[in-house]
Amino acid sequence: MSRLDWDLSIREYAELHAAEAERLLKELAVIPAPSGKENRRADYCRQWLESHGAEGVYLDDAGNVIYPYEASHRNRLAVYMAHMDVVFPDEDKLIIRQQGNFLRGPGVGDNTANLANLLMAAAWFTKEKPSLQTGILFVADTGEEGLGNLRGCRQLIHDFQNRIRHVVSFDLYQGQCFTRCVGSLRYRITVKTDGGHSFSAFGNPSAVGQIAELVCELYRQKVPDRAQTTYNVGMIEGGTSVNTIAQEAHMMYEIRSVDASCMEEMRKNLQQIIHAFQAKGYRIETELLGERPCEGNVNQEIQNQLVRCISDVIRETTGHEASCEAASTDANIPLAEGIPALTLGTIIGGGAHTREEWIDMDSQRTGIKLVLRTILGLADPDFF
Repeated sequence: MSRLDWDLSIREYAELHAAEAERLLKELAVIPAPSGKENRRADYCRQWLESHGAEGVYLDDAGNVIYPYEASHRNRLAVYMAHMDVVFPDEDKLIIRQQGNFLRGPGVGDNTANLANLLMAAAWFTKEKPSLQTGILFVADTGEEGLGNLRGCRQLIHDFQNRIRHVVSFDLYQGQCFTRCVGSLRYRITVKTDGGHSFSAFGNPSAVGQIAELVCELYRQKVPDRAQTTYNVGMIEGGTSVNTIAQEAHMMYEIRSVDASCMEEMRKNLQQIIHAFQAKGYRIETELLGERPCEGNVNQEIQNQLVRCISDVIRETTGHEASCEAASTDANIPLAEGIPALTLGTIIGGGAHTREEWIDMDSQRTGIKLVLRTILGLADPDFF
């Protein structure tokens, strides 16, 4: 088929299957999927793909749902993925509300709608069966959010690294294109003391008081100015009751940067601050909970070609220019391993990581076209 034929097929498919896409989105959106417990969504995705003719669908060791399309006999693979997990810990049915053309609820856009659009694109491939020079892996992956630590993408790169040509992940909203990765280090820092009764043992060190001192010291840091670098204490917990001198308290601390050397400088700063407190007799323990890498040695010419192609797809499909930014996404892992990669959004929405997140369901049809044009555009540079 010609480029015009493929594009006509894509437009007709998005319009004719709009009701099915909406139904898929709503069914997915109510399935709970906290990081590490995505199994119910994974089962749904696998069964949905198989019911639409996909062959060879399987779950890997990280719980990723993988649909290999013309992959067994191709040495080179292109990966298109969308994460299944949401930031919310709910394990019961999620509450989703429809108001006109808008759908609201936890995780509905990040990342349920993008996942639905990827599944719809995979179903188009099983229907039209285009033959490409590169095999494709359609992947619904695990562990993208929070302390999931990009578990699913790590497994995927480990299993297929030498065969992967490029990776595109679908996440967040239309127009957004994350072409650089933000690395992070995430720690649990615990302070312990002997504690005691708030009246009879008054004067004993308090873990809450000591962790407050530590937080103040961390916030006196100066960050490197050669690249955007940040830190944050996101949670503090501890103590037993209002009349107890706290024996234990802990905090969640994060460092982020687009530059690996800045990350290392901040890591050393943290070590020095902790050691200084320990030298004064404070009992402090640190545990590294997650590490997301910065960009590695990527061929910039190929990466730039990837960005240009995706920017053209976004412009042609949405009528708007791509907003290229840095973020922490599934693309971190391939970029760290030198594999060209980026992340783009396919849905109009807002309020990510809140229970009031919303999406415009009318934008789903455009999102499906965006996914399919991305895949075909990268398979054939002359598609656009």
